[in-house]
Amino acid sequence: MYRIFIVEDDDKIGGILKSNMEKYGFEARRAVQFKELLAEFVEYDPHLVLLDINLPYFDGFYWCRQIRTRSNVPIIFISARAGEMDQVMAIENGGDDYVAKPIHLDLLMAKVRGAFRRVYGEYAAPAAQTGIGGDVEIDGLVLYLSRNELEWQNRRMELTKNELLLAECFMRSYGQVVSREQLLEALWDDVQFVDDNTLTVNVTRLRKKLEELGIVKAIETVRGQGYKLQVPAIEKGAGKG
Repeated sequence: MYRIFIVEDDDKIGGILKSNMEKYGFEARRAVQFKELLAEFVEYDPHLVLLDINLPYFDGFYWCRQIRTRSNVPIIFISARAGEMDQVMAIENGGDDYVAKPIHLDLLMAKVRGAFRRVYGEYAAPAAQTGIGGDVEIDGLVLYLSRNELEWQNRRMELTKNELLLAECFMRSYGQVVSREQLLEALWDDVQFVDDNTLTVNVTRLRKKLEELGIVKAIETVRGQGYKLQVPAIEKGAGKG
């Protein structure tokens, strides 16, 4: 049974979320230690987190970053702050998705079920499930699917689940244009609910990770078509200095 950690300090909303998750057969626990949230997360070891932004002591962005130091578990932000910048910050701080309040429970459940299918179920990469083999290598750039890591010239960078899925799409279609529709479908099953800007933010995050490894301008935007992992970006010596 999948475990869902609900980080919501409003008792009414938290109760509704917990009841709804349990109604659909999931195990759910509400956070109670808002000052020691990471310890509670580690103890419960959930498969997914529903995370509010406005919380006592520290906000959801802070706790998302803390969780990301320990886990790549899917994190769906739930907040009354429905502005575009709040959604961008949620993704930038390590979140996978965003649902604005008032919560439409059918939409939320579609996103939760989609996350479980992508990460643990029928759409999960075999290596992510078994931890055996399946790594992708292109001219010295290695994507370790079982460890959520990219390696380039003996330097390694940990990826979030979305970054891993994007990197795998680009590397398996190396040198070819990957359409935005293909990337959206790889990341989210319920594409009609996804703001197109969310994909842009995720691609930007992956670009930054590649730059930190020493691979500059690796992902080219092909206007009107999508993106491409550039062949010239992965050349001998590109990661030095």
